[in-house]
Amino acid sequence: MSSVLPDPAATPPQTAKVVNLPNALTVLRLAVVPLFVWLLLADGGMDDTRRWWATLFFAVAIITDRYDGMIARRTNQVTEFGKMADPIADKALTGSALIGLSALGLLAWWVTLAILVRELGVTLLRFWVIRHGVIAASRGGKAKTVVQALAIGLYLMPLSGVLASVRWWFMGVALVLTLVTGLDYVVRAVRLRRTSARAMRNATARRAAAGRDAGDAGRRTDTAA
Repeated sequence: MSSVLPDPAATPPQTAKVVNLPNALTVLRLAVVPLFVWLLLADGGMDDTRRWWATLFFAVAIITDRYDGMIARRTNQVTEFGKMADPIADKALTGSALIGLSALGLLAWWVTLAILVRELGVTLLRFWVIRHGVIAASRGGKAKTVVQALAIGLYLMPLSGVLASVRWWFMGVALVLTLVTGLDYVVRAVRLRRTSARAMRNATARRAAAGRDAGDAGRRTDTAA
């Protein structure tokens, strides 16, 4: 089964209203980010109660990310705003969590930077190919999302002892999946740019234009002779 969805430029204009439940969930996820950051960083991260609240807000936001896209597709409420805002909300949430954890000294900065570079790169690639099609999430990408969310959640909790050590293994797996799926996304994005319906139409148009130019040059040569 193909992992590339149909070319959005070839489909009829969308009629879904911008103000709908999926977009409301996306906006809510964005709105939660400042409060989440405040709870995480309160008292230098030493306030266990606020850390637990930060974990709860993060979990709720992750759940909305799971369902806003599902609702939009099943109820035909996909909008351009949603396609743009959803990945931004995702990166704002996970990015603020990772940066906050590193600022508190709970997570190495190189881990945060590696994940953020990958996520930013994938977001830019998504916009680069959006006029050619939508690259569906692979199994690896879905696994990355789940493991990454679990790893971040474990780091957000004020844990100690064995549980504090276990979370590193989750983050290690999340990091590997993040990098591997990032490379896979690059390959699929380049392939889509070359093989989409839009790319094929453009290539055909270029060949036709080249043929016309060659024919005009030939006629000019014959006339000159």
